[in-house]
Amino acid sequence: MLLSCKSLQKSYGIDTILADVSFILNRGEKAALVGVNGAGKTTLLKMLTGDLQQDSGIITKPKQMAIGYLPQIAELDSQNNIYEELIHVFHELLTLEKNIRELERGMPQLKGEHLKKALDDYDKMTQQFESQDGYACESRVRGVIKGLGFTESEWKQPIWQLSGGQKTRVALGKLLLTEPDLLLLDEPTNSLDMESIVWLEEYLRGYKEAVIIVSHDRYFMDRTVSKVIEIENKKSKVYSGNYSFYARHKTEDRETAVKRYLDQQKEIRRQEAVIIRLKSFNREKSIKQAESKEKRLDMLERIERPESLPDKMRISITPRIQSGKDVLEVRDVSKHFSSDLLFENISFSLERGEKAALIGANGIGKTTLFKMIMSEIDFDSGYINKGVNVKASYYNQEHEGLDCSKSILDDISDAYPRITSNDIRNVLAAFVFTGDDVFKKIGVLSGGEKSRVALAKIILSEANLLILDEPTNHLDMASKEILESSLKGYSGTLLYISHDRYFINNTATKVLEMDKSGVNIFLGNYDYYLEKKRQAQRAAESIEVSPSKGDRTKKKNVGSIERKRVNALNKIEAEIERLEKLLEELDEKLSTEEVGCDAVLAAQYYNEKTEIELQQIELYEKWDELFS
Repeated sequence: MLLSCKSLQKSYGIDTILADVSFILNRGEKAALVGVNGAGKTTLLKMLTGDLQQDSGIITKPKQMAIGYLPQIAELDSQNNIYEELIHVFHELLTLEKNIRELERGMPQLKGEHLKKALDDYDKMTQQFESQDGYACESRVRGVIKGLGFTESEWKQPIWQLSGGQKTRVALGKLLLTEPDLLLLDEPTNSLDMESIVWLEEYLRGYKEAVIIVSHDRYFMDRTVSKVIEIENKKSKVYSGNYSFYARHKTEDRETAVKRYLDQQKEIRRQEAVIIRLKSFNREKSIKQAESKEKRLDMLERIERPESLPDKMRISITPRIQSGKDVLEVRDVSKHFSSDLLFENISFSLERGEKAALIGANGIGKTTLFKMIMSEIDFDSGYINKGVNVKASYYNQEHEGLDCSKSILDDISDAYPRITSNDIRNVLAAFVFTGDDVFKKIGVLSGGEKSRVALAKIILSEANLLILDEPTNHLDMASKEILESSLKGYSGTLLYISHDRYFINNTATKVLEMDKSGVNIFLGNYDYYLEKKRQAQRAAESIEVSPSKGDRTKKKNVGSIERKRVNALNKIEAEIERLEKLLEELDEKLSTEEVGCDAVLAAQYYNEKTEIELQQIELYEKWDELFS
């Protein structure tokens, strides 16, 4: 055991923040600390570091335990550059190495006892240096700097010139390099891009010491923790598993708690009715029975009403009209700004009911492409077509479409007069606007609050094509889960940009990976996309470069070859899926009474089915050739 917390309590004046928090953390264990905003997560972290003192309860930990704490906003004030700040972590080792080198230079001039002492000192110092892995200091620093997304040109940038997010990354790098017995990380992924988050995941998975993470990145928690400590209603509960395990069992626990409460309330009402009935007889025996039952009822340990648990409301998103089968086609679209190419050869299509996530590096042009689809920006070449009866609604991060002079409720009511005030309030509650919040003027809201209003407005639009740019930004866990559940049940078509990998994994049926020269299509969720990328990487690594007949060895463009191979695989998979749908339609037709009574029509459908099955076999053979 590394850390034990028992019955921790903390209040500020009359406000109780934590009432009963207890958990154990073992050496090397990785745990997530979860709870709604304001639940007391950061307060608990500060109590563990000793920056705050608990009002009561016991924190047990080794006296010499080193704790490293990364707050949400890291305050670094240094004249060092990024590299100097991180290498300073190894100041004592570097000083030791300096002393070793000085000893080496001075030994040739020594003799006798002085030389013997110098050799003994040299032996001890080098053993200490090697035991602490001193030779790896610089490579570790370089690996961390690169992993956290800093380019080599930024390494010499002074700390005082950095943005808040960059300073947080430097602070995180310093913590990782110090390797404390317990790492406390408060929203460590907030300032990282996706590539850096993946690097941090792998780093923490291999980290030998204990970690407690506060994060809203559910996919990150899924990949790094094996325990979840939940703070809810000022109390803690521990789940032994990753975030998905916690989310699943939390739902079950809540349903059980509600059932136990309702069952007990039902039994209490029954007993109270019996007592009233017995008293109404006005006989000595019945009155004694009633009094006896009253005593037992008074002694009953009442189950607390679970009313303050997060409400798992469900929002139904229903298109007003159904679109045609072909919803959106983007073909060979390109865009330049002045003489600079943003992207070219962008091609993909969406059919009714598909849910596609568009991913790619920041600045690649994803938002620009969305604005082209909505006819807000012109493209240079190619074409973009929407299908029959397609009604699109677009959520962007600039909050366009909100009237800052109106209240939240009035803005949405005026936009959708057919929708009742109660239905609008239900959707707004899912995005944390309850009670009198709905009467706030949009103009006084923060950027995050405006984003939530805009998203609620899109959800209520009754469109059959939703185009969403980073829809989970500024949402708490409960609102994200409500949105996910609603979009999974949405019968229309969905296209969105997101860095939330858990959200992509739960909602996407197709992943569109965009870069400067095209789009790679993956027919599955985020996990499927990752597996396909790993397969492609393994295949690329296995390609051997053969020498030419001449004196020089010509390198093949592995990236170009692999892109063509992956695109070919994706096209075959898409065609296989299309044929599968045709087979399903034919099976449905063959099972109808009308076709069963018409031998000619049945034979026609059967022959079509046989032909499609033969096409599928050929496609599977081609797929196998390309994949192997």
